[in-house]
Amino acid sequence: MTDPIDGAALLDEVEAFHRRFNVFPREAAYAAVALWDAHAHLFEGFDSTPRLAFLSPEPGSGKSRALEICETLTPRPLLTVNPSANALFRVVSDPAGRPTILFDEIDTIYGPKANGNEELRAFLNSGYRRGASSLKCVGEGSNQTATPFPSFCAVAVAGLGSLPDTILTRSIIVRMRKRAPNEMVEPYRQRIHEKEGHALRDRLAEWADQVRDAVTDAWPTLPDGISDRPADVWEPLLAVAEAAGGTWPERARQACIELVAAAKDGDPASVGVQLLTDLRDKVFQGADRMPTAAILGVLLTLDDAPWGDMNGRPMTNRGLARMLGEYVTADNKPIKPRSIRTSSGVPKGYYAEDLADAWSRYCPPPTWAAATSATSATPQVTGGAAVADTSDVADTTATPLLAIARTA
Repeated sequence: MTDPIDGAALLDEVEAFHRRFNVFPREAAYAAVALWDAHAHLFEGFDSTPRLAFLSPEPGSGKSRALEICETLTPRPLLTVNPSANALFRVVSDPAGRPTILFDEIDTIYGPKANGNEELRAFLNSGYRRGASSLKCVGEGSNQTATPFPSFCAVAVAGLGSLPDTILTRSIIVRMRKRAPNEMVEPYRQRIHEKEGHALRDRLAEWADQVRDAVTDAWPTLPDGISDRPADVWEPLLAVAEAAGGTWPERARQACIELVAAAKDGDPASVGVQLLTDLRDKVFQGADRMPTAAILGVLLTLDDAPWGDMNGRPMTNRGLARMLGEYVTADNKPIKPRSIRTSSGVPKGYYAEDLADAWSRYCPPPTWAAATSATSATPQVTGGAAVADTSDVADTTATPLLAIARTA
């Protein structure tokens, strides 16, 4: 029988190994990545396995190096770029054990130029949950049988830009940056340092065998406010931290709170919520209806919002309709533009009563006092006022938008 391994001290060493070669943007990221490395040796005991996502806006930010360090520390690592879905399904089905997939250049699969990778995206999206599989026909000609291929395995990715919410919400997100002149790391030499990482990996595997039963039966207490998908993401890492002991349970909870909040702040998946909030606080502001042209006229003036550059083009009436159509009214019907009767025509637009349910469900409390110069240009429409008539709007700065509304 082998001597018990001090899990806390071992995680300290894993973290220190990352620090030699990686500069992460937050202290919390070092704890999270070390815990993720350890969880990869134990993931089959959990109901879910979080993805680890190293993302950056520019090349040369250390994403690939972070994956390389994870490769030395995780079991059966498979560092790959642009694999086929069929290859991954077969690798995960290997009787020798499921791999840890380390997927570099993930933007080639999810980025704006990606095309025809639906199966691969489905594999990455579904495989975070125990029991996930894909049903495929195996055989030749008419002699084929439907065979389930599992997709549940530990996955880390690295890429430029961001990712869809289907994978971001299942991920520990580390937003990498180029190193500043005062941020120094040790040059990584595979022939030398890989052996050091493998020694840590072997000790992690031995420690995992010692705590496997305890971790599998663990139900760690989640920090206040962590529920739903973030709870699925962090529960395995918190269980690993509790098994390790020492300062790791507290560090893990602090990292959980910090990184979940950071993900919400920078998550492009919340662009719909931003749209709803901007409509409520900067466009409608108490009005009961608004023509589409007037709405766009205000949205496109907001310097701190993405509406002027939606994949290289400003938001259009179709884009607005498409985004709002993802939400529903209080009657559970998709939000759609409706005709607005005015003294000079019947333009299409939106009613506050259709948006009210989505506002109450998704948006933070309103901050009416934080009006910007753009909101002063918002044509206020209440009680059937004629939005295309400047006499109904006290603020003459609205004239350009009202001109737009006349042509709607």
